[in-house]
Amino acid sequence: MKKRGTALLLALILGICMAGYGAQSEETDDSSQTAQTQDDTDTGNSQEEEQGSAGGQGNVLVAYFSWADNAVLEDDVDAVSSPSVIPPGNVQQLAGWVQEETGGDLFSIKVADPYPSDWDECLDRANEEVSEDARPELTENVENLDQYDTVFLGYPNWWYGVPMALLSFLENNDLSGKDVYLFCSHGTGGLADSVDIITEAVPDAEISDNIFDCYEEDASSSEEVIREWVQELGYSGAQSEDAV
Repeated sequence: MKKRGTALLLALILGICMAGYGAQSEETDDSSQTAQTQDDTDTGNSQEEEQGSAGGQGNVLVAYFSWADNAVLEDDVDAVSSPSVIPPGNVQQLAGWVQEETGGDLFSIKVADPYPSDWDECLDRANEEVSEDARPELTENVENLDQYDTVFLGYPNWWYGVPMALLSFLENNDLSGKDVYLFCSHGTGGLADSVDIITEAVPDAEISDNIFDCYEEDASSSEEVIREWVQELGYSGAQSEDAV
């Protein structure tokens, strides 16, 4: 009888121990599962953050034509009468500020045959190209243009229109379906026919009527206003990243 009681007591103790072990195992499994879920969530967040950082304003292209990037400077070039040919040129400066504000990629439109650094000689050649409806050869085109859905396009007003090299760029690089924002440096002629010429060259692009333009002598002091223009358009990605 005593042995039977002892056996029942041992069985009861063993049962209690087994129940405790089972509960501890379930708790351990739940903890492991929770930790794994948390790791997966953290990994997913990290991937999303990396993708967001890599994306940023990377779909913005800032393409521009500047006389300063397209002339071989002579030793006796007159910096007073031809200031826009001395780097950084008017449009070159404007494009740099747009690039800094958007965080986009910068592309300088360059001709294979540079223009004269003398302003009068440059105008003569520009006029000849307009008369011949020429398309000057470019040194390169944009690689993988499909990655961009927004293009900021900068240019000077030449002969009440655009440099013909700009039309070479537009014909060599299809901007169809892309949002295009224009910025221009000009003399007394203002924008003249430049917007109509560009619109005719890329009829399938979405060209905004919110255009930045400034008098050529004011270009070097236009940093604040052109940055504000970019911000108003909603493309001030670079400053947002700096704030973080």
